[in-house]
Amino acid sequence: MLVTGATGFVGRPTVAALAGEGFEVHALSSRLEPPAVAGVQWHRADLRSDLEVDALLADLAPEQLLHMAWEVQPGRFWDAPENLLWVERSLHLVRAFAEAGGRRAVLLGTCAEYDWSRARAPLEELTSPLTPSTLYGVAKDALRRVLTAYAEQVGFELAWGRLFFLYGPREAPGRLVSSLITSLLAGEPVATTAGAQRRDFMHVDDVAGGIAALLASGVTGPVNLASGVARTVAEVVDQIALATGRGELIERGALADRPGEPALLVADTTRLRDEVGFTQRIDLADGIADAVEWWRAQSSEGPPAAATKAERADR
Repeated sequence: MLVTGATGFVGRPTVAALAGEGFEVHALSSRLEPPAVAGVQWHRADLRSDLEVDALLADLAPEQLLHMAWEVQPGRFWDAPENLLWVERSLHLVRAFAEAGGRRAVLLGTCAEYDWSRARAPLEELTSPLTPSTLYGVAKDALRRVLTAYAEQVGFELAWGRLFFLYGPREAPGRLVSSLITSLLAGEPVATTAGAQRRDFMHVDDVAGGIAALLASGVTGPVNLASGVARTVAEVVDQIALATGRGELIERGALADRPGEPALLVADTTRLRDEVGFTQRIDLADGIADAVEWWRAQSSEGPPAAATKAERADR
């Protein structure tokens, strides 16, 4: 199995989960010193180089491909022009995989592929409207459509895992959970909205387990990789306040909701549960406590270094 994006937020726990399940994991990284993960063999290559990709695929001839690499820098990735480059790189990678005899590919999509303006009920993979409103969502949806047709034409299995709202250790600074935790641990006041909007939050280790289960299954097509539970943002803030012990620093309702923000974004997880055979294992309270403890350890060791470009291009 070849895995891209293996050094990122989702990638690290995923390759560990795959190795733990007995997969022979070959992970691709452009970094000089990728992290040591038991059971994972690392290969240095740059997805921007067609020659390097072609040579690696011809040499390894993997039966399975897990492609997670993408530009996901917080606050920028929604409309970043790099989304176009990642569509190009992904198309070349999957084509090289198929031409090398690949049998099953799993790629990661996003809940941003759905039409958020009409999200009134759990979003279902095969029936909910797909009308993305950002370049990121459009790029992912377009890639899925092209690769679905290509997989049917040349005869390999393609599964598409749609991610929702993730949190956990190693999350990039600047996202909801990580920014709240780091600010509170530093003793800084934090302004929030009233938090009535409901979202589908899932701990990154559960996401990794869901990806591993999807790879091991024979399921094809889109599958929501999510908890299926609608939590208000206020509930998440409450858990962070409890775990950090700094709830007095939270200025609730000080921020207005963003214009046009949907009230509900939650996944229908029927396919994940019934066909893939995976359900969420980590509840919100335990997951937030785990994230807080990780960030607390980082703060005791000094502020975390800013993510490198290579790390930002990983999940």
